[in-house]
Amino acid sequence: MHFRVSMDAEEKDLVKRLNEGDGAAFETVYDKHYVSLCHIAYGYVGDVFTAESIVGDAIFHLWEIHSSVIISTSVMAYLSRSVRNRCLNYLEMNGKRKVLMSEIEEDGFLISGDHPLGILLEQELDSQIKAAISQMPDECRCVFMKSRFESKKYEEIAQEMGISLNTVKYHMKNAFSFLRKRLEKYLFLLMVLIGLLK
Repeated sequence: MHFRVSMDAEEKDLVKRLNEGDGAAFETVYDKHYVSLCHIAYGYVGDVFTAESIVGDAIFHLWEIHSSVIISTSVMAYLSRSVRNRCLNYLEMNGKRKVLMSEIEEDGFLISGDHPLGILLEQELDSQIKAAISQMPDECRCVFMKSRFESKKYEEIAQEMGISLNTVKYHMKNAFSFLRKRLEKYLFLLMVLIGLLK
């Protein structure tokens, strides 16, 4: 038995704007969910580059089908499902598919991404990501913010900050490691919930 929660007005408006081809709405989706989705993907594939590629493909595909896509829960739940499926396909193609927990029940209700616990976890994870980013060393945080929230290429960041390309890559690697350590318990719970989405 599934306990459904309707989208709030803000989320409905975002989906409506996506369907209409609003580029600003697409940028909002990217800025709001990219980091969280990369962490979900990394939890499956264990490789930063592959995780980023999978997430990028999933978000771009959403834009490709924006006029016909139907999102009934939330954009995050939709993209999480898409990323999960792409990760599982990648693992299967490479003979690395993992066995995931497939069922958890609480008081007779299946916990999934649109269950209140799933929504609360998503909100908590967003809050924890922001807190973790604020705790990064200054230069590392600056590099990460420019890459993830200003969509700048590594070469642009290196030029703007007067550092080498390798230093930018070093900071990005450390940033992902930093986030992964501090968000480990949230990522595990989130992956369990996402694993229940069908």
